[in-house]
Amino acid sequence: MRLKLLPIVGVFLLLSSLAKAQFLMDMIDTTKNLGKGMFSLYEKYDAMRFSGYIQPQFQLAQGKGIETYAAGNFPDHVNNRFMVRRGRFRLDYQRYNANHMPVVQFAFQFDGTERGVFIRDFFGRLFENRWDVFSVTTGMFARPFGYEINLASSDRETPERGRMSQILMKTERDLGAMVTFEPRRQDHPFRFMRIDAGVFNGQGLNASSDFDSHKDLIARVSVKPQRLNAANWLLSGSISCLYGGYEQFTSYIYKVGGDVFKVDSSAANVGKIAPRHYYGADAQLKIPNGKKRGFTELRAEYIRGVQTATLSSSESLYAIPVNGTVNAPLYVRNFDGAYFYFLQNLGSPKDLIVLKYDWYDPNRDVKGTQIGATDAGFTKADIKYNTFGAGYVHYFDANTKLMFYYDWVKNETTALSGYTEDVKDNVFTCRIQYRF
Repeated sequence: MRLKLLPIVGVFLLLSSLAKAQFLMDMIDTTKNLGKGMFSLYEKYDAMRFSGYIQPQFQLAQGKGIETYAAGNFPDHVNNRFMVRRGRFRLDYQRYNANHMPVVQFAFQFDGTERGVFIRDFFGRLFENRWDVFSVTTGMFARPFGYEINLASSDRETPERGRMSQILMKTERDLGAMVTFEPRRQDHPFRFMRIDAGVFNGQGLNASSDFDSHKDLIARVSVKPQRLNAANWLLSGSISCLYGGYEQFTSYIYKVGGDVFKVDSSAANVGKIAPRHYYGADAQLKIPNGKKRGFTELRAEYIRGVQTATLSSSESLYAIPVNGTVNAPLYVRNFDGAYFYFLQNLGSPKDLIVLKYDWYDPNRDVKGTQIGATDAGFTKADIKYNTFGAGYVHYFDANTKLMFYYDWVKNETTALSGYTEDVKDNVFTCRIQYRF
């Protein structure tokens, strides 16, 4: 009986295969209604791109409940944790004209982890097509300052940006509008250059709304990778400036004078602008190691300026600081910091050694045991930190990479209680990234 049914089953499968094949051919054939419909969808949505990545990781800290910039502070009784550091989903849409030049782009990006879902990018970009050199970007997007701040977390060879980058520009993005000069034609004499200049609220993603009417002006002039010799050494770099500040809602403004913080309590201080001024320069040198052997890369960036914050923190403000129901005093500090990367492939682009050193000095006018001295007014917000990091990255393919990284964090020795010696706050991170 079973043998008699075999021919019938075979005919059924053959007819099903032919029907599927005909359906696929109808999809391709633009002379038929189905084909026309599919081609219309292709034309409409081919300019749309979906991308994203997730970063599950395990961390082990040197002590329980440490304060750290390696993915945030540990809870009081915890020295190890599993977490999803980032879970990004991004949609990009871009249209081109008949000359294959971009006309318009918009992008949405969300970050979803066990801590919630947050906006990361929400912007549109309009390109001019007469000279093909200008574009205008509006919405929520990355501030055009420096190299590390703009390097995507999915591409970065270290788990996190440096302490300075996180303190000055937490979450990197802000609401604003930006004009870009970037020639798109191959024969343009300034194709090697890009200039960004924008106006931003200043508070970034940490704020639900702007808390004053003052805006930050940010500009960056960058030179794209330039070939230096026959061995294809590539050098790139940029200079950046942020010129902004915060409206003063208090009359108490503290600045360093001699070895102490001195207060200016004039009533005329209310309504003035407290400075937030950053100046930076960065450079990157990339050296090929040979065919299919990867690269040696050196990166450096230095930033200095004036930061207005509070007594207990040098982080950029995202709300009007208060003490109870009273507006808190503001503290103005001269700061500087830098980072240096050494990246070395180990005979293959799939294996990479990472060495990094960075420092952040939130108050260049004091040091050591001046911090914690009686009646000087200095706190842990004035302590300088040096961080040395070392890691190994293995790229399984274009979509998956594994990272092992260790941060040695050293604070300067002060007279401040709890910081008279180095705090035990080193962190080991093991992370795997999946990307599409």
